[in-house]
Amino acid sequence: MNFEPHSHDHDHDHGGPGGHHGHHHGPAHGLTDVGNIFLVGISLNVLIVLLQVVAGFWGHSMALLADAGHNLSDVLGLVLAWGANHLSQRAPTQRYTYGLRATSILAALFNAVFLLVVTGALSFAAIQRLFQPEPVGGMTIIVVATIGMLVNGLTALLLASRRKEDLNIRGAFMHMVADAAVSAGVVGTGIVIFFTGLLWLDPLVSLAINAIIIIGTWDLLRESLSMSLGAVPSSIKVNEVSTYLRTLPKVASLHDLHIWAMSTSETALTAHLVMPEGHPGDEFLTTICTELHEKYGIGHATLQIETDEATVCKLAPETTI
Repeated sequence: MNFEPHSHDHDHDHGGPGGHHGHHHGPAHGLTDVGNIFLVGISLNVLIVLLQVVAGFWGHSMALLADAGHNLSDVLGLVLAWGANHLSQRAPTQRYTYGLRATSILAALFNAVFLLVVTGALSFAAIQRLFQPEPVGGMTIIVVATIGMLVNGLTALLLASRRKEDLNIRGAFMHMVADAAVSAGVVGTGIVIFFTGLLWLDPLVSLAINAIIIIGTWDLLRESLSMSLGAVPSSIKVNEVSTYLRTLPKVASLHDLHIWAMSTSETALTAHLVMPEGHPGDEFLTTICTELHEKYGIGHATLQIETDEATVCKLAPETTI
């Protein structure tokens, strides 16, 4: 039984004893709007990256180059998030029966890996500069980092209204907010260097920025890697879902429970319910799917009903997949 809110329903009863699987498909909402938001954010961040790279080399600022590298990864992240958002709306095919929803997970994983690689390279350069400081244009840092802060803040503002709809968009939003804060830190560094001439502050702040990025990216890498391997999304407690299903009226037992992420915003579930009193009917299954969605955020549930406890299901053992 598949349930998705705000959509028109057309159910198909897939023959077979005890089997029921309904489909609910609705039109993609806000795709054009979200797509435009991503394109505006991408364009603004490309401009700021170019400005930061030129100013960083001209002003000999590792902090600006570190921020440029970070913003470059943001551009890639926004491109991947936009592309994944578009591909996730593609209709299922005979080969890709879930469509291309999982592209949002792959986008998050690639973004995390790329960000760590860029940050590592910039950290190595900053360590070298820490022992061999070079003159830094403090005013250049202040002006360029201020522009970066405003651009990242504007991009975050554009994504704010959509952040609760999709983990992919929420990740991009949080990344933009963090970037605005990092740019603010760079502005502060430029001001201090301008008035004190402490050149070692530039690579030191660069390393601090990179440390913040690595800490934030590690969780993204871990979660996206887990989701790509079919793990249960971290927001869902398997024991709670299992208890809910086991304690449903007339359910004697539960087995073959699987929960996995179809995308960064959609979760699927399959399970076998043993109900000796017979098939409960479509209304009962629809209610279960509604409650799974409302309580646990699981929008695509497939439930198999088994009525004879004496018949041992081959998938009943917990070690069987």
